[in-house]
Amino acid sequence: MPSSFATNMRFKFPILALFLEILIIVLFGVFVSYKGSSHDDHKQASNDTITSDRFSQLYPMFQDVHVMIFIGFGFLMTFLKKYSFSSVGINMLLAALGLQWGILVQGFWHLHHGKIEIDILKMINADFSTATVLISFGAVLGKTSPVQLLIMTILEITVFAINEHLVAVVLRANDVGASMIIHAFGAYFGLAVARILYRPGLKNGHDNEGSVYHSDLFAMIGTIFLWMFWPSFNSAIADEGENQYRAVVNTYFSLAACVVAAYAISSFVEHKGKLDMVHIQNATLAGGVAVGTCADMNIGPFGAMLIGLVAGIISTVGFKFLSPVLASKLCIQDTCGVHNLHGMPGILGGIAGIVAVAMGASNGGSYEMQAAALASSVSIAIVGGTITGFILRLPIWGQPPDQNCYDDSIYWEVPEEEEENEEGLAHGEHSNNKAEP
Repeated sequence: MPSSFATNMRFKFPILALFLEILIIVLFGVFVSYKGSSHDDHKQASNDTITSDRFSQLYPMFQDVHVMIFIGFGFLMTFLKKYSFSSVGINMLLAALGLQWGILVQGFWHLHHGKIEIDILKMINADFSTATVLISFGAVLGKTSPVQLLIMTILEITVFAINEHLVAVVLRANDVGASMIIHAFGAYFGLAVARILYRPGLKNGHDNEGSVYHSDLFAMIGTIFLWMFWPSFNSAIADEGENQYRAVVNTYFSLAACVVAAYAISSFVEHKGKLDMVHIQNATLAGGVAVGTCADMNIGPFGAMLIGLVAGIISTVGFKFLSPVLASKLCIQDTCGVHNLHGMPGILGGIAGIVAVAMGASNGGSYEMQAAALASSVSIAIVGGTITGFILRLPIWGQPPDQNCYDDSIYWEVPEEEEENEEGLAHGEHSNNKAEP
């Protein structure tokens, strides 16, 4: 095995993981506190009541977002037949590390007397920051080591926090459901990393890259969880009252229209009109991505449904026709098709936001700033992802060789009976092939 593929993690992974966690704990000790630091007892009591009420109100939405991050994203990526441990397990690791780091790098922009005061909105936003990493994870799924992914998490969330501050505070753009700052950003960051980590040896595919019946079924569990809770994702940080109400309603109808469109186009583009499970697992969610930017705007339920319809169509067409072009012409091996689920629908969401603001559907903002926010999110993601990709290419991070890609056994203890079953199936297929005339 080439020296560049030193995959043993006995020391490098524990050392890096514990170093990062200890560093974060130290930074939390210095900078992070509970909400409310006033010495005025009367003012403190008033602040405590407001904080408690807001926490109780938003905690159910926080739970919904938490389920999406840890179950939805994790199970959505279990479609690979021999990579489910990594899909769910590494997803959990990256999310747990990322939410801690997200609290810090997002909170540094909003210090209160030198402290990051934890409230429910900061916890929700920390989860949002991890979503960008999990989207990018999908682009490099099966081709990277846990050590590489830990480094990518720290770097990406740092760059994400910079872009988020630029979009939300400097440009004052509207992006309540984060079509631009999470979905488009996460997709193009991941695609840039995938481009730099391109593997010529995987140009013609890999034996483990496909799915089996039960792996696709597990992935569909992730889809259902994401689909059900997406209205909470898009409305969690919206202003209370009418804006939050519209965000839930618009997302609800956009997702519904998207499902019908995805099923219809999947049947249309596939042989003999059959449905493709890859399309159903992914393109049915594109409506939630695309309606995010203008989720809380007065676009009407019909406007939300139109966005969902278009998102379902372009996402399904992307999986069928565009992914092979990205792989063959641009050397971007996008394992989970994040360009189709998050990239293009994220851009669609950004464009919808520009149009909606220009038509007066929002109480504030300008379409120029909306356009600048979209351009910022995509360009910063590509630059940040490219730099991160070059860092991850260093040969010390234990990346898997081509023959061991998409295989849990290189980084996980895999149950013996599973290995025996796979060997038995392989032997059976070999015997059947020999028996054929």
